[in-house]
Amino acid sequence: MGFTCGLRANAVEGVYLLVRRGAQSKKYIRKVPQVSHNPIFQRLEIIAGGEGIRALASTRVIVFGIGGVGSWCAEALVRSGVGTIALVDSDVVCITNVNRQVQATTASVGKPKVTELADRMRLVNPKAEIIPLQTVFSRTTAHEFDLGGYAYVVDAIDSLSNKVDLIIAACKAGAKVFSALGASNKLDPLQIRVDSLWKSQGCPLGRYIRKRLRRKGFDGDVTCVYSEENLPLRPAGNACGTDDCVCPKTAQQTGAGPTAAHEWCSTKKQINGSAVHVTGTFGFYLAGLVIQDVVGGVAGSSPES
Repeated sequence: MGFTCGLRANAVEGVYLLVRRGAQSKKYIRKVPQVSHNPIFQRLEIIAGGEGIRALASTRVIVFGIGGVGSWCAEALVRSGVGTIALVDSDVVCITNVNRQVQATTASVGKPKVTELADRMRLVNPKAEIIPLQTVFSRTTAHEFDLGGYAYVVDAIDSLSNKVDLIIAACKAGAKVFSALGASNKLDPLQIRVDSLWKSQGCPLGRYIRKRLRRKGFDGDVTCVYSEENLPLRPAGNACGTDDCVCPKTAQQTGAGPTAAHEWCSTKKQINGSAVHVTGTFGFYLAGLVIQDVVGGVAGSSPES
């Protein structure tokens, strides 16, 4: 006597194997619910649940600083189904960015970082709202940002003064802030930590930020990603900040003529080294903090559908 088999599915039992032998049949149930959302996020839904995926899709995040840390954070956010992501950075891609920034390639040198990354992110999830803002956050531009319109503010800014102002403004606006401290001059990703800004250790940038926040009377708390590692700089033929600097002085913007590029090298006291496996890990940690907070906020709040 022969037998036949085939896959069946229903909303209650998920996918199951139905085996028939003659007039008899037996059902082998595999409890895998059918994905009811964007199939891009099927694997994430298995662990985050349908409610988690819906919550991520309705979440608004703004990322400040789209460099070696912020670009990887944004990449992880869009691949995790976050529905609205704003990207803030005034800079253009430099050839020296290629070793560590998602959007940086030899073909994108001289182009705005935010638009290059936004184009890539839209290819990942065409349903996401990606908002590229080619500007800088500072005390004079703070009024241009509706920080209260975002559930999460990710701080991946290099500038100390702008970083401090952003933390204060975002907390005042009621957004949850996740901040990256210094990710340069490091090679060991195992020394990366997550803790309160006030408890971070071994990071000079963290020490400077705490000092300035105290001066301004800030007593809030911010979760930060940092590392205790500080490698000495090795002598190298570094042209950045000199007359031989290779950083672009003009930027090509789609639909417009050349626009002035922001060349920061000459304003820095020193040019630090960086490695993508460290800066990327910083960025993934930041994205993970957002994702876990969103998914954790809906866990158990309603039955899974």
